[in-house]
Amino acid sequence: MYIKVPVQEGRHGKSLIALFQGAVVLVFVILLGAFWHFQVGQHTKFLQMAENNHQRRLSLRAPRGVVFDRHDRVLVENRHSLNISLVRERVADLSQTLARLSEVVAVSESELRRVLERQQDEPLYRPVVLVPDATLSQVSAVSARSLELPGVVVEQSPARYYPTEHLAAHSFGYVGEVTGAQLSLEAFDDMQSGDIVGQAGLEQIYNQLLMGVDGSRHVVVNSQGREIETIGEVKPLEGSSLKLTIDYDLQRAAEDAFRLAGFDGAAVVLDPQNGEVLSLVSLPAYDPNAFATGINRDDWSRLNNNQLNPLQNRALRGRYSPGSIFKIAMAVAALEEGVIEPDFKVACRGGGTFYGRFFRCHTTHGTVTLDEALEKSCNTYFYTLGEKLDVDQIHKWSTALGLGQISGIDLPHEVQGLVPSRAWKQKEVGERWYPGETISVSIGQGQVSVTPISLAVMMATVANEGRRVVPRLLHSYNNGSGWKLVESNEDPSHVELAPTTLDAVKRGLWMVVNQEGTGRRGRITGRDVIGKTGTSQVISLSGREAAEGSTRDLRDHGWFVFAAPRENPKIAGVVFGEHAEHGYLTAPIARHVVETFFAKREGRDLPMLPMPSKVPSVSPVLTNIGGGE
Repeated sequence: MYIKVPVQEGRHGKSLIALFQGAVVLVFVILLGAFWHFQVGQHTKFLQMAENNHQRRLSLRAPRGVVFDRHDRVLVENRHSLNISLVRERVADLSQTLARLSEVVAVSESELRRVLERQQDEPLYRPVVLVPDATLSQVSAVSARSLELPGVVVEQSPARYYPTEHLAAHSFGYVGEVTGAQLSLEAFDDMQSGDIVGQAGLEQIYNQLLMGVDGSRHVVVNSQGREIETIGEVKPLEGSSLKLTIDYDLQRAAEDAFRLAGFDGAAVVLDPQNGEVLSLVSLPAYDPNAFATGINRDDWSRLNNNQLNPLQNRALRGRYSPGSIFKIAMAVAALEEGVIEPDFKVACRGGGTFYGRFFRCHTTHGTVTLDEALEKSCNTYFYTLGEKLDVDQIHKWSTALGLGQISGIDLPHEVQGLVPSRAWKQKEVGERWYPGETISVSIGQGQVSVTPISLAVMMATVANEGRRVVPRLLHSYNNGSGWKLVESNEDPSHVELAPTTLDAVKRGLWMVVNQEGTGRRGRITGRDVIGKTGTSQVISLSGREAAEGSTRDLRDHGWFVFAAPRENPKIAGVVFGEHAEHGYLTAPIARHVVETFFAKREGRDLPMLPMPSKVPSVSPVLTNIGGGE
């Protein structure tokens, strides 16, 4: 008997077989894809994981380069520090480990988590520093509880050290962990989260020189992550050493004199022949050591919220009215434009009327010539020059001398001052310049604002026969193959000044210090110091009345610019006394620096002076100063 199978049933069976075959093929394709993904696509990752089951690569941080002063005194170096780090791949319960570590090292768990979050994209096998520069008690506590803290390790690392603490802090700057914003920049392409870089000052501007090349150590570990043996090591390469133009003794002399004076401010001391910075002061300052291993939030907040702004480099970023210091630029402009001769005389009767308004002088000076007007700082004389000169002529010669210009010093974040002009006012205010405004400008008030470093450049230019140098701090560097002198990228410019202009201005500046002028507290016997004092208002007289009762310090600022000796000068600079009230009170600071300078010159040009035994007094008692400065 034959059984007839329906055609439809045979077709159904074939479909089931085909479906089964397709499923088998799909499974094999998936398996093959997975094998390829894990064995080829993820080969490197799983190879590292396999190796890390018994091997670990530990990074060895390179020390940054040592920084020396011009006489080879160490200014910035490194010290050994111990970091407490976490290897996350060896932690089974991260929350429990962090909670226990927080108890052991007395650091809040939330702070430990914040550190981890900042480096969450780093490989799990790479140690993350949770407690930088740990104390010995923290290290001991962690070591004693190593079984309770799997994955927590203690690592040795170099940390930046500033043995001079606050001294020259704004020149050196500070270091810190590279930020996310910096990592996105081309200059930081070869860096990773957790690296230490310069964040201010020379540490920032010469970061590439100072940074070394990290090394590594390959070790064998057991199942608990304990090191058994070292199987290879690449030693780190230290960064280049830097030799600065700064003289430690001059820097110390300036800062000590400021502290005795009892006011803050700034000072810039230059070699007028080549622009080398011998001293750069900004006070109040901060201790860069606080940043070396990561500043905590409370300390950072205190620095940022401090009304005295200790983080601001006043020498480069402070903009102030120059007061009577600006009379030097006015004298140059008037002589070079030919509106006066050196023997031009003005009768000062306590002030003068210009454009229908009476402008006061400090006192009644009688009839004075240019050099006498500089000596006594006679406002009336320079009001008269302001009436004779166009504001654009003043702008031309002031900027030629370095005012209202970027000096080009090798430090970051320098700001530009302002010497007004017709074009400036039209652009900024949309109004024309009125001649009456020039009267205030003529004595360094009104819209004029300068930085201390620009005044140092101006004084060096006048003292040095019109040769305008670019200030610089880096003298040479050594990357292990010997010291290499750093050549300036910018050549000194020359301001063409007539010999009669230079003679007249220098004569007046010499009288300021060496006769009965306002700067005679800067006098040094046998050193022919030239200089000029200045007092600048923080607020106008009318504004002072309106601000009565304010907690803001409204006392005037004081200035003193100087150079020595008068011919062929070896030193020039500026001292700015914030709220010092009188310019002549800053002159003793300059004198102490200049005395220290000549005491160290080994008699090459002039007989040696003894090293000053003490910082000079800056008592405000001074009679017969010929004015209020």
